[in-house]
Amino acid sequence: MGENSFQLFPEAASSIAGQVDGLYAYLVLISAFFSLLIAFLVVFFAIKYRRRNDEIPAAVDEHSIGGMVLEIVWSIIPLGLSMIMFAWGASIFFTESRPPADSMEIYVTGKQWMWKIQHNEGAREINELHVPVNRDIRLTLTSEDVIHDFYVPAFRTKTDVLPGRYTTEWFRPTKVGQYHIFCAEYCGTKHSGMIGTVYVMNEADYDAWLGAGSGEGSMAEQGESLFNQLGCGTCHASQLNKETGRCPNLNGLFGTTVDLKDGSKVRADESYIRESVLYPQAKIVAGYDDIMPTFKGLVTEDGLLKLVEYVKSLGPKNGTQTSATPAPTQTSSTPQVAVPPARATQPNAGNR
Repeated sequence: MGENSFQLFPEAASSIAGQVDGLYAYLVLISAFFSLLIAFLVVFFAIKYRRRNDEIPAAVDEHSIGGMVLEIVWSIIPLGLSMIMFAWGASIFFTESRPPADSMEIYVTGKQWMWKIQHNEGAREINELHVPVNRDIRLTLTSEDVIHDFYVPAFRTKTDVLPGRYTTEWFRPTKVGQYHIFCAEYCGTKHSGMIGTVYVMNEADYDAWLGAGSGEGSMAEQGESLFNQLGCGTCHASQLNKETGRCPNLNGLFGTTVDLKDGSKVRADESYIRESVLYPQAKIVAGYDDIMPTFKGLVTEDGLLKLVEYVKSLGPKNGTQTSATPAPTQTSSTPQVAVPPARATQPNAGNR
């Protein structure tokens, strides 16, 4: 946040901000140029070719090619300028939609009317986000109620936050400072108050802040605790558990391709794991029966994120092994997603 009382544009404080500003400036200049040109020509031709009582208009030469050349020119030039906009915008879009593989991962949950943030190391925040400078940051976002939108103007990043789904946003902050967070999607009567602050810190200060975390362990450790509390190991083998269960081993599952009972394939990412916990009948893994009950209403969004992070800790991260198949715990050769049984008293829960 700058010290000036008025700024025409927000401060540029991320690696992508310069590219977004460049495209925006190009759009404004092109729009302004043609707006002024068209306005000038309208006035000029209205005066030059106004009707005069003492003049008879000259006959139009129907065989002249001048009009055709003019039409081609004023079609080709705008087309070329528009294609530049398209290619430039597409390049920025693909850059913003593909987080680097080594990004620091942070989870964000939107809720009327606050932002709940969890770091992998276990630290939690409300309406605040602490990040180190010059590090790629990957946010995995979801909502507990309605559609929100996580918007940091200084970073030039804005992503819809949807209930029942995970979306991704990433940025690389380049300046130490404090920057506004806004919800950019109307979400109810207190929408305007759903704000927060990003604190970009140098590495040493960030490590010191992170070291004073919640004391509850990392998200993966909390996820493992929840995994055991729900009795998931009854059917799913994980970590160093080599016992054969009714569901495949979860080691190495995340980021791999899973073969489904209907013959299709799906990537074992965050959304797939979440869906498997809440809607286990949606995608049945080949070679396994539909025996797992739903956990909808039994596991909170925070709990789902912890389970997701625990499963991610058991295998390759960020899809680095997109075609690998983890070893099963039964005779079927097809892996199964990490999903917990409904309760410790339901040992047969686990079909995914």
